[in-house]
Amino acid sequence: MTQSSRWAIGGGRIRFPDISPRAYEHPADRGALVALRAIPGFDQVLKIVSGAIGERSVRLLYLASAIRVSPRQYPLLHQMVSECATTLDVQPVPELYVQQSPLPTAMTVGLDRPLMVISTAMLDLVDDEGLRFVIGHEVGHVLSGHAVYRTMLLQLINIATSIQWMPIGYWGLRAIIQGLNEWYRKSELSCDRAGLLCGQDPRAALRVHAVLAGAQNPDEMDVAGFLDQATEYSSTGDVRDSLLRILQITSQTHPLAALRAAELQAWAAGPEYRAILSGDYLRRSEDADAPMSEDVKAAAASYANAFRSSSDPLFRVVGRVGTVVGGVGTVVGGVGNVAAGRMRDWWQQGRNGEDDAER
Repeated sequence: MTQSSRWAIGGGRIRFPDISPRAYEHPADRGALVALRAIPGFDQVLKIVSGAIGERSVRLLYLASAIRVSPRQYPLLHQMVSECATTLDVQPVPELYVQQSPLPTAMTVGLDRPLMVISTAMLDLVDDEGLRFVIGHEVGHVLSGHAVYRTMLLQLINIATSIQWMPIGYWGLRAIIQGLNEWYRKSELSCDRAGLLCGQDPRAALRVHAVLAGAQNPDEMDVAGFLDQATEYSSTGDVRDSLLRILQITSQTHPLAALRAAELQAWAAGPEYRAILSGDYLRRSEDADAPMSEDVKAAAASYANAFRSSSDPLFRVVGRVGTVVGGVGTVVGGVGNVAAGRMRDWWQQGRNGEDDAER
């Protein structure tokens, strides 16, 4: 990493010229993608799905069924997309579409030129700074090249649903879908970090996670209690509860809200985030010299740390017999417990400081 001067955009936010996605990507994200690519038949399925969908099909669908954001249509959103793309040095600026939906969602799809989609329910649910975090999250997916795999996952789920009468296991679709889900949960942790880099407001990010979990008025919410839920979920119960946690997450494309919030807030309070804000981050121009073995090692270290620090009963049992745990249960066991405890103190100190300033 090298040191550079700080650049600022609107609102005093810092921009990050030439930033590499490796600067913010969760190590388990990169490791899971390496493992995913190793699944037998994955490359062949990717080529088939990519050829069947085509770039034009995805874009035409949203042109006809959603509102394309522009200076004349949703001008505030258009400005936010431009600012987030500038912050992360993404060119060309990805298109954003607003789609009518009662579910608060946002996603990035496409192949060579990905586009972003946000639902009307999401617009209604979050405030302006929360919206910046959501858009920055999606711009992170663009920069990381996640859209092609997300598009593949959606198409494979549709295929598997439409041909349930066929022996799906024979075609290997189940393994690939599960692998994609596991990777995508990790990629969401990465792009939460990208969203934070765009908004540079950890409290706005936490409000988004809280409202997605059910907080109707996040300003009046007991934040410490919300983060405590991550610890309680990860550490209470016996081995039966551990197995239930694994089963609960297996079919999910996104991490569970409280665990996800605790993970991001821990990163926001840590040295990596501060280093990036100071201009000390990995550059895209350096990516070609970075061996893939580094990603594998970083992922292994991440899983090992989650395993050692987890208070999940199953992890403790497995640890005593010396077995290495991988796969779908790792984030469930480690993320919330590692993050939530120290985040309560960090958040409360910030709130106390704000109260003192107001007085």
